[in-house]
Amino acid sequence: MSPTAAELRSRWTLDPEVVFLNHGSFGACPRAVLAVQDELRRRMEREPVRFFLRDLQAPLAAAREAVAAFVGADPLDLVFVRNATEGVNAVLRSLEFAAGDELLITSHGYNACNNAARYVALRTGARVVTAALPFPISGPDEAVAAILAALTPRTRLAIVDHITSPTGLLLPIARVVAALRERGVDCLVDGAHAPGMVPLDLDAIGAAYYTGNLHKWVCAPKGAAILHVRRDRQGSIHPAVISHGFNHPDPRSRLHAEFDWTGTADPTPWLCVPAALRELGELLPGGWPEVQARNHALVCAGRKVVAAAIGAALPAPEDMLGSLASLPLPPGPEGQAVSPLGTDSLQDALLFRHGIEVPVPPWPAPPRRLIRISAQLYNEIAHYEALARALRVELEGMFGHAVIDMSEKTLDWVPDPATSRAKR
Repeated sequence: MSPTAAELRSRWTLDPEVVFLNHGSFGACPRAVLAVQDELRRRMEREPVRFFLRDLQAPLAAAREAVAAFVGADPLDLVFVRNATEGVNAVLRSLEFAAGDELLITSHGYNACNNAARYVALRTGARVVTAALPFPISGPDEAVAAILAALTPRTRLAIVDHITSPTGLLLPIARVVAALRERGVDCLVDGAHAPGMVPLDLDAIGAAYYTGNLHKWVCAPKGAAILHVRRDRQGSIHPAVISHGFNHPDPRSRLHAEFDWTGTADPTPWLCVPAALRELGELLPGGWPEVQARNHALVCAGRKVVAAAIGAALPAPEDMLGSLASLPLPPGPEGQAVSPLGTDSLQDALLFRHGIEVPVPPWPAPPRRLIRISAQLYNEIAHYEALARALRVELEGMFGHAVIDMSEKTLDWVPDPATSRAKR
């Protein structure tokens, strides 16, 4: 029998006074994995020269082999980075673009990675083009069509999320990559949320470049991520920080030599990845497949609870969800400027008045916003019910009784007398 969420919660160090529905932002590392990291750090500080110059390479190679097996890749094509944003920057800063070239992003892309594309375009004279993905969305075909419709003969590279950060949509990435490749366009996949959330086979996906975080759904320590570079594209890719490996004499291992050492840093998050894969994979009888299926089922159920409480239609089918889900909210207060690194006033109210940590990201631009829920093994349906009650209290205090009208594919919040306080 699978353990309950209450039984699993003790595996993490999360604050017991907070309902944590924001695993997606930074992840949460289990106690057992943190203990492994503590021991590695003790070894590092006991004899730093031995740790870095004599002992590091073997466990680093073992960690790379473990994650490569988990994501369906050859270790030769895989390197560690600190986060997916660093992986995106490594690729974008390595490639050569010229005036008139186009970099394709999507309207659901992560702001930091979209900014990296804008920065590179600004320096090279290239142009950033945005594919407008719908939201609400009826199915994967709409996403593929929107991306392909934005292509032109000048498109050099497409940056596409596997799971979109603000909207929590699971995109049909293998289909997107194949369609782009047929048209002669390489794809850089921002898979920040994918490892651990959904099954992965990077070799089968076939993207030129794929980067993903391990500190989110794999639950490794903060600062663990991967960059996968297809073999035929490795010659031109370098880390964002150039260091000793740049003049490595053996081209067959240059990729590892460059990315493994970009300067003195703490490599223990990378070394802890095997422990995180074991820890999560052993929490349920069915291993990782059961972890992913359980989280998916829970976020779908939680989304229905929250949507019903605020009168929102479900903006995407369940097969376009992993273990994240977003719903539209009414616009924020006038004059409230919320950056992706800030917190919305509603997000603060939910935490400080109701003890619920959940993100309220500005999207597609302030003052419009969403609420995004996560599901991890320590969550249970009662957490989403608590969020639903708290949202009704806060939103009715701001706007009166109201519902979200999604009938015309809009994110507008409109009053509806049919949603009465009697329905709370």
